[in-house]
Amino acid sequence: MKIDVLTLFPELVQNPFEHSMMKRAVAKGKLQLGVHNIRDFSTNKHNTVDDAPYGGGAGMVMMCEPIALCMDQLKVNNSYDEIIYLTPDGEKFNQQMANQLSSAQNLMFLCGHYKGVDERIRENYITRELSIGDYVITGGELAAAVIIDAIVRLIPGVLNDEMSALDDSFQDGLLSYPVYTRPAEFRGWKVPEVLQSGHAANIENWRYEQSVLRTQKRRPDLLK
Repeated sequence: MKIDVLTLFPELVQNPFEHSMMKRAVAKGKLQLGVHNIRDFSTNKHNTVDDAPYGGGAGMVMMCEPIALCMDQLKVNNSYDEIIYLTPDGEKFNQQMANQLSSAQNLMFLCGHYKGVDERIRENYITRELSIGDYVITGGELAAAVIIDAIVRLIPGVLNDEMSALDDSFQDGLLSYPVYTRPAEFRGWKVPEVLQSGHAANIENWRYEQSVLRTQKRRPDLLK
């Protein structure tokens, strides 16, 4: 998968992909990550990328031209499945979207800042707008890293155990079941006997029951 990220702060995007599974995904060739500094496409001698909003008001707005020039250059050699803008008023990202996007070949992410981007970019380039939650953070870089991580870990060959992702929370609409490891008893706290039984069917049933109970307790909205 090839992913291009447009940003004003490349380091914020690059750092999460220099560690752990994302670093491995890059090393294995499962992910080709391009990080592009929007300032490099400014035609202003001061590399200006933002300006005051028409009509007045607080804050600044990311300008049309540098973003459009960057996107135009990337689109010459790439056909994108989605061009995604990270914004608080976007569609709330979830596991089903991660599953869908993990089958894409080429994705582009635009990281917003300030009061957002000129609306003409959203109208003429963006195919999908995503949010990671009902709150506002400083910029779209961290949101992009979160979404990209959720997508890339689903690509076959990224995780050591590909079946592991199938047991994740939200994959089947439920939260994941409790997990334990050795020792079987620690400070008097014991691992449930069914998990030590070796009886695969009983273990599977127990895990499903625990997933339902945990979802009922913590996220009853998912059961609706």
